[in-house]
Amino acid sequence: MKANKNRRLSKPLIRLGWIILLLFLWEFGVKVFKISPLLFPPVESVLQTLWTSFIRGDLGFQALYSFGFILVGLTISAVLAILLILIAFRWPVAGSFIDTVTAIAHPLPGLALLPLLIIWFSAGSGSVLAIVVHSALWPILLNLFSGFNAVPQIYIDAARNLSMCKSDIILSVMFKSALGYFISGLKIGWARAWRALISAEMVFGAIGAKGGIGWYILKQRTFMNTAGLFAGIVIVVVLGILVEDLFFNWLEKVTIRRWGMSAANDKE
Repeated sequence: MKANKNRRLSKPLIRLGWIILLLFLWEFGVKVFKISPLLFPPVESVLQTLWTSFIRGDLGFQALYSFGFILVGLTISAVLAILLILIAFRWPVAGSFIDTVTAIAHPLPGLALLPLLIIWFSAGSGSVLAIVVHSALWPILLNLFSGFNAVPQIYIDAARNLSMCKSDIILSVMFKSALGYFISGLKIGWARAWRALISAEMVFGAIGAKGGIGWYILKQRTFMNTAGLFAGIVIVVVLGILVEDLFFNWLEKVTIRRWGMSAANDKE
């Protein structure tokens, strides 16, 4: 237990060390090989662009807009996944149908649906939200299916012996036992939805008052501002790492770790 705790504490420090090494190699390669700033800008140019874009520009607002948008889409996806899994295990016929739809939709990239979504929702925030929900929903639902199917039969038998009805067994026994799988599905859904959102913003352009991170990156490419391109990419990466290392670690700490469980991808 103590070893696992120390490992979790040291992981951010180890990651920070690797990031510093990558930044050093980046700067070293640019200086030694005299790479053109149009192809690969030095680290200080990217940091200066980041600072200027946050202080004098709209990068901070655009980052918050994209982040808020992804939270809305991820929340909708999680709620839909929970409702669908409860329906699937409450009524087996519906479960077979939902399982088939999941198998069809899960491998389908959100951007492949883009022409159809534009027809349905027009070229705006509705289409982007649909892509985000599509990208996040199916991995969450697929993980929940795996978690529900992995519940030991003895748990279900014990619940039946206590005269619990089927709905209570699903909610109180199966869902709680599958919580680690649910959180793992959220992690995968977050990553897929984040990538889909950035891509969709770059396709649609400015969504909302000033657009999001994808729109910022697209503008930098239009004006051949390579340092700005890297600045936008850095923001995307940093936000992704922060969500992974702060939010999801906190969520696991206050739920499955406190209850003596483990996430699906942490089981040994």
